[in-house]
Amino acid sequence: MGLNKNVEYRFELTQGFLNEAEQDYSLKRWRACVAASIIVIENTGLIVLMLFGVSSFTHKPGLHLSQLISEGTVAEDIALLVNELLPDLEKYDSYQKMLAKYGDESSYKLPWEIFNEQEGLMAIESARKCIRVSSEIAELVK
Repeated sequence: MGLNKNVEYRFELTQGFLNEAEQDYSLKRWRACVAASIIVIENTGLIVLMLFGVSSFTHKPGLHLSQLISEGTVAEDIALLVNELLPDLEKYDSYQKMLAKYGDESSYKLPWEIFNEQEGLMAIESARKCIRVSSEIAELVK
């Protein structure tokens, strides 16, 4: 079974946003770098869900992937790979996305004041890892 068009589209989407994140990092636009990396990470989780026939209409793919593992729906080798994704999916969840968009309204910190070079680098590294791991899972599912 080859990858379906929706999964291929998501992989292209992740590559495009990774390219943007890397450009933003080189231009020292830390908030934009983190925001683009979050989109990559979220989409890799959606890719894996789609590989198992789960709807991609969620902003918390880690939650659904955890359920697949706990239900024993996926093979052990795939479960190990999914477990590599989960910490990044949890770290860069809706809260981080909200900070990148709106800042921290409770302390009146603007998004550009929240993120720094180290956070940008960590987000890009997580995005790259998530692309690699989701690609490995897709190869196993083929």
